[in-house]
Amino acid sequence: MNILSTVFLRYDNKKIYYPNSVLITKPISNFYRSPEMGDAVAFTINLSTPMDTIIALKKAIQTYIESKPKHWNPKHSVIVKEIENVDKLKMALCVQHTINHQNFGDRNIRITELIFELKRIFEALNIKYHLLPQEVHLTQVNMNNWRMPMHT
Repeated sequence: MNILSTVFLRYDNKKIYYPNSVLITKPISNFYRSPEMGDAVAFTINLSTPMDTIIALKKAIQTYIESKPKHWNPKHSVIVKEIENVDKLKMALCVQHTINHQNFGDRNIRITELIFELKRIFEALNIKYHLLPQEVHLTQVNMNNWRMPMHT
């Protein structure tokens, strides 16, 4: 909204300019205030996870997203972000909600359900992440030279 005119964004993203003197005489309702919001859920799996299992993971995610058309836009992506320390495959699930940024409480509920579903999928496909073996240094303490301090 400017001093003399207001810019509206039409459904096809075309900008339409109206003089404010005309708008003051018309009823106006805000149909769509902001675009649908997106989210990304980052996760890490073992680099040794077979490709067949990763394909099954993507398919299971797609099935879940498509089963919730009132929550999620069917367009989503599972991306590989990086390989770290030659043992971790860092990935992310990028989704688009069917709500906009004004429904932040609903967003939190949906993203929580999505993360729990990812956990169920990981368990069903036996997808895990294991830390690499860590080097441990042990030192022997000679108990013969050790004395209990005396308190007086």
